[in-house]
Amino acid sequence: MSDHLKFHWYLPTHGDTTTIADNQGNFQLRAQSHLLPTLENLTKLVRTAEDLGFEAALTPTGSACEDSWIATAALAQHSEKLKFLVAFRPGVLSPTLAAQEVSTYQRFTGNRLAINIVTGGEDVEMRRYGDHLDKAARYRRTGEFLSILRGVWRGGEFSFRGEFYQVDSARVAYPVTTAPAIYFGGSSPEAIEVAAEHADVYLTWGETPDQVAEKIAEVRAAAARHGRTLRYGLRVHTVARPTRDEAWARAEELLADLDPQQVRAAHERFLQSGSEGQRRMAALTTGELLDARSLEVHPGLWAGPSLLRDGAGTAAVGSYDDVAALFDEYARLGISEFVLSGYPQIEEIAHVGTGVLPVVRAAEQAAPVTA
Repeated sequence: MSDHLKFHWYLPTHGDTTTIADNQGNFQLRAQSHLLPTLENLTKLVRTAEDLGFEAALTPTGSACEDSWIATAALAQHSEKLKFLVAFRPGVLSPTLAAQEVSTYQRFTGNRLAINIVTGGEDVEMRRYGDHLDKAARYRRTGEFLSILRGVWRGGEFSFRGEFYQVDSARVAYPVTTAPAIYFGGSSPEAIEVAAEHADVYLTWGETPDQVAEKIAEVRAAAARHGRTLRYGLRVHTVARPTRDEAWARAEELLADLDPQQVRAAHERFLQSGSEGQRRMAALTTGELLDARSLEVHPGLWAGPSLLRDGAGTAAVGSYDDVAALFDEYARLGISEFVLSGYPQIEEIAHVGTGVLPVVRAAEQAAPVTA
């Protein structure tokens, strides 16, 4: 194992599900039988993540979920140590307001904020927020947004003239003494350039180790051109159980009730996505509904979630030792942070927290110390 790895969990502010078939974005169906994103339910998950030693909780952003800022600000009052990795889109608020929100958040939570910048890859979703810029322009705007955000954080007054923003004497009432880490993902050249110049942690979805190694090399080279060094994180699901057979049996259960026509339709939609990362996820499968083991794209890496779920579409499947070994494989490529999730969250986090993380930590303790 590499040096101390960081593990984060996912907060389902859109509601939780028990199988992949349930995860169809239909609020009415979820409301009938699944865990709703109430303050009580999310607090239980947050406290569990904190008790099990996770670093932070990631919230999604978009029109299908609760607002990430408000939800996590509330949850922070029901926890003590857990950080919140708040995802949001730069195009829906001003960078000066974002700096003010960060300042308040840090002071009110004891510096427990990290931010995940989501530029947005789908035009339809962006238009819901009144954002009609094309993808390339959105990334240019994101670069300006982050320049202003960091400029205002430094204290004093900050002015900026750019293509999208003209800011005069921007300031916050109380300086940001602890700047939150900026997490950023994206597979397009535009995304990689923004990450190289502005991010602290580059996040990638769980592609195969060979693909992840190639992407890290590309981002690392881009960052070097800006004189910067980034950290790297992996967003992936887990299906971890005491034995390998139990894990794959659970993976098979997760495919229960999937409709082949729905899977094919989702696959075609993902292949046409405006997000390059989404297209790369879709390319891991053929769009055909197969048995669980047939969707293994690398030893222990399963593409089952990508049959219907947008976003991160792979899972680490296996015994606790198997999953820890796959994490180690990624860690040896340069991944130092893992953002995890499972179905349902409150059950899967227990398997990872009590089964996988002790294996990881034991390996870290046993690793030889290097000068």
